Amino acid sequence: MLVKLRNYYSAGIFAFIIWGFIVFPLRAVAAFPSGQILYFRVLFAMLGLGVITFLFRRDSLKQTWQAYQSETLRNKRRFVIFTVLGGLLLMVNWLVFIYVINHIDIQTGSFSYLLCPILTALLGFLLLKEELRSNQWLAIGISIISCCLIGTGALTNLFYSLVVALSYAFFLITQRVLKQYDKLVLLTLQLIIVFACIGPFYSFFKGTDASHAPDFSFYGAIIVISFLFTILPLFLNMYALKELTSGTIGILMYINPIINFLIAFLYFQEKTSPEKAIAYGLIFLSVVIYNLPARKKTAPKRMAVPAIK
Repeated sequence: MLVKLRNYYSAGIFAFIIWGFIVFPLRAVAAFPSGQILYFRVLFAMLGLGVITFLFRRDSLKQTWQAYQSETLRNKRRFVIFTVLGGLLLMVNWLVFIYVINHIDIQTGSFSYLLCPILTALLGFLLLKEELRSNQWLAIGISIISCCLIGTGALTNLFYSLVVALSYAFFLITQRVLKQYDKLVLLTLQLIIVFACIGPFYSFFKGTDASHAPDFSFYGAIIVISFLFTILPLFLNMYALKELTSGTIGILMYINPIINFLIAFLYFQEKTSPEKAIAYGLIFLSVVIYNLPARKKTAPKRMAVPAIK
């Protein structure tokens, strides 16, 4: 059992390590328009997931369809609305993140995904009425201070960080609403919806510069992004979630932005300001505080029937 659990941990860790290195293939196609990169990433990921779903995951597809068919008319409408909304949010997240990494800086993208889990918790409280502990409220407050510091030094960077973080946080909220459905089947459907929206507008996404016509190296990088940095970590993440709690996965998620930061400073030699350095320190502190375990309530001395949580 211990060996098997170690395999689930390894899968979760490896998934976020892979995502942490996505900056390299993105930077390899930095000369191309962000919309063009998005277009082909969606196309290749959609085709890859579609083939995998129809060939190897037909049972999951059938179960998703049966779950949808058993819903009331109201819940069917909710499924359609949140599936479409989730796909559009993911499209915005991918597009802005690509632009940020290639045209702003890696630090801004990294900061986004440090903020994301905390913003997701706040949105969960506001929209889904999920409870927050006092240490989590403190972490949210520290995160707000961190954002203010980033804003004083570079308002544009803060704006892009918030767009990336909020688009993914709202996407995760839509996934929680549809939690009874298979996540990879949902993602495949969402990518089909996204491509149906952007497919007819390729001429717009590719831009007007003829020197940016896709070549062999471009397609190679996009295939790597779509399969190695999208589909593979998604499967590893889904495998890890079979045994690991979402809270554990949430902690492992921070591996991704930490690797991004290290790459930004050590490989790409990005510089930072004192305000940003303090802001990054505060956001790391907020992450630690947010993930502090809840205090166990002391059982009363008198005899009582324990509550079911």
